[in-house]
Amino acid sequence: MEEPGFWDDPDRSTKIMKEAKNLKDTVETYRNLEQQYEDIQVMLEMGYEESDASLIPEIQEMLDGFVSSLEAIRTRTLLSGEYDNCNAILKLNAGAGGTEAMDWCSMLWRMYQRWADKKGYSTEILDFLDGDEAGLKSITVQINGENAFGYLKSEKGVHRLVRISPFNAAGKRQTSFVSCDVMPDIEEDLDVEINPDDLRIDTYRSSGAGGQHINKTSSAIRITHLPTGIVVQCQNERSQFQNKDKAMQMLKAKLYLLKQQENAEKLSDIRGDVKDINFGNQIRSYVMQPYTLVKDHRTNAENGNVNAVMDGDLDLFISAYLKWISLKEQAPREA
Repeated sequence: MEEPGFWDDPDRSTKIMKEAKNLKDTVETYRNLEQQYEDIQVMLEMGYEESDASLIPEIQEMLDGFVSSLEAIRTRTLLSGEYDNCNAILKLNAGAGGTEAMDWCSMLWRMYQRWADKKGYSTEILDFLDGDEAGLKSITVQINGENAFGYLKSEKGVHRLVRISPFNAAGKRQTSFVSCDVMPDIEEDLDVEINPDDLRIDTYRSSGAGGQHINKTSSAIRITHLPTGIVVQCQNERSQFQNKDKAMQMLKAKLYLLKQQENAEKLSDIRGDVKDINFGNQIRSYVMQPYTLVKDHRTNAENGNVNAVMDGDLDLFISAYLKWISLKEQAPREA
């Protein structure tokens, strides 16, 4: 950074500064962990020397914090994908279950928002469609923060809720589904050729509570890529042109990822296509009645505290998924 001419290329200098910050943060995290370890050792020695059992709860609390920090570092080392460090664009779509599914969609959005807040990430709603009676039919959100996509790629798939529905007059247990698609927000200008004839561009009025621009003009944009069926939408920006630019950026990112895949199965996975948001396709189940349990069907990770999970406690599932993927990727190489 001290070299002459470093600032002559803003794009390059910004990239290097971001990399430098990430490296400094990594070193600082390690040093903090090292200090925690030394503090625990000191407390243990004090407890033994003075035979002071009253220090045990404090030591246990320190140890729990150390283990949590260590696990976070281990999880971070599993982020090796090309775009894992990018911001994430997350889209939720209500599936089978009617009003209950739309309510479930809004509950999931709240869960991811709480998770992002705990990570210190910011969220920005790009597009949403309110439910008929309650909740959301769909919502697209950009989550900004280091490694946001690397962590949230674990959430792609169908999420299943089982509970006694407040929308069911008979008080019966009901099952509903929401699909989650996650893609990286790739900021650089991707070299992706798009034939204008392959696009269908629709404009519509933005949803929301109103304001100077909202609802008065058809500024929201929906772009459909006809050959692949990919649909991207944006209504967050102030003008139709800004919404179109953001939607095209999202479309290019999806098409770029598709281009990297070598077979149809991987292609379908990257697109995040979910043919049936219904029984038998879920990656995770959230059961609130007759017992409480959240279970990931890919990794078998589970947590009996549903309320904690709905408040954004997702690290257990994210860590288990990244370890699972890492083992799957190693298996072909070892074979």
